[in-house]
Amino acid sequence: MQDNEYRRQRIENMKQLEAAGYPACGSAFERTDTLAGLTAAFEEGKTVSACGRIVAMRKMGKMAFAHLSDGSAKFQLMVKKDLIGEEIFAAFKLLDLGDIIGVKGELFVTQTGEKTVRITGWTLLCKSLLSMPEKFHGLQDIETRYRQRELDLISNEEVMALFKKRTAVLSEIRAFLAARGYFEVETPMIQQLAGGAAASPFKTRYNALGTDMFFRIAPELYLKRLIVGGMDKVFELNRNFRNEGLDRTHNPEFTALEIYAAYGDMRTMQELVQSLVSHLAQKIFGITETVWNGNTINLSTPWKEIAYRDLIRERLGADWFEKSVDQARAKADELGVFVEPGVDFSAVTHEIYGKNIEGTLIQPTFVTRLPAFLVPLAKPCADDPSLVDVFELIIGGKEIAPAYSELNDALEQRRRFEEQAAGDPSKIDDDFLDSLEYGMPPTGGMGIGIDRLMMLLTGSDAIRDVILFPQLKPRKRAGQGDEEKTE
Repeated sequence: MQDNEYRRQRIENMKQLEAAGYPACGSAFERTDTLAGLTAAFEEGKTVSACGRIVAMRKMGKMAFAHLSDGSAKFQLMVKKDLIGEEIFAAFKLLDLGDIIGVKGELFVTQTGEKTVRITGWTLLCKSLLSMPEKFHGLQDIETRYRQRELDLISNEEVMALFKKRTAVLSEIRAFLAARGYFEVETPMIQQLAGGAAASPFKTRYNALGTDMFFRIAPELYLKRLIVGGMDKVFELNRNFRNEGLDRTHNPEFTALEIYAAYGDMRTMQELVQSLVSHLAQKIFGITETVWNGNTINLSTPWKEIAYRDLIRERLGADWFEKSVDQARAKADELGVFVEPGVDFSAVTHEIYGKNIEGTLIQPTFVTRLPAFLVPLAKPCADDPSLVDVFELIIGGKEIAPAYSELNDALEQRRRFEEQAAGDPSKIDDDFLDSLEYGMPPTGGMGIGIDRLMMLLTGSDAIRDVILFPQLKPRKRAGQGDEEKTE
């Protein structure tokens, strides 16, 4: 808290306003429209009510100008002493930047051509006791922007616009999928087993049942049970939690879209994601290309497709899959890619792919036919069971969406889970496996990281820029030592 002379002066102004009949926290205020609405439907001479936060103030002898902001737009106010009276005018001049007020008045246009409300009355809705950052010229401190997003929204119009577009993206995704016959569903976020993906979960304790529980890492297994139950097309816009690192593209709590279509496959999802992303880009952002991390990315469809092994051969040599594991390790060393001791040729290859190749796929690319050991929930390719019928959609060098032709062979799924569990039966989701034994139709499934998609569409460099309240290190308070800064 800013315990300084500015705050003390604001408290003094508050006391004087209260003495003049303006309580620090007023009642509900009925407005004619938002400030954006008043601007769009401006009619000179019209009587209106408006409200918002004071973001600029210019006080003169018998007149004052101010700008209000309500998150939709800014609008100018003019107050004149001879119009509202000496006492009301004197109280108005006690207002500070950041105060929230409601006004009544008449619309007119100033000599400089600015649309303005000529105030005939006003009321204090909430007194601001702390000074607004940077005088509303844009909050620059990164630590404060992420930790106190409310100040970032007040200070930076482009940040407010970005998060309004995020809301529009989520609404449009729902509309797009509903028009294609998909049902939105909700599945448990606290689960007895953390399944559906390979990740480290957050653990909690459910006292009522006396059992350990996990925050979900993915909703996949529950959504597939709905497919078994006859809900042919389902999706969930969900929160997932992974107890892993923080970096420019990862937050431990993140938003994902997960979609399943019975009687479909990976190709069903391939068509869907191309249509969805290009639709969002054009409808919400008005673009067909975006600039992300210095690269211009063309989102026009169709997108490139290449098989995993063909991509490896293209980058590492036509004879790559004839090499020994020692030769593969030597190549990894040459490329500066660390590989754990004792892993096999396929694992070495995938390390090189992940560290040296994936990041070079800038234009939208579907990498297909991945090794089966990487994706235990996917159906084998009909012509080669060592591969699975999947794609990873890579854009700007980052994975945006994986999709599978889902494995619906119950016995094979059980075998894979047992192999993955390495002798620990507590890691096997028997409820899901039992469900699969009732029969699941051929199904296409896909997950899309909404936060990364927003980074792509807005050209944002860091995931923290597109999450309202990203996870940060705890802030040290006074007496705890120097405050840790966000990297």
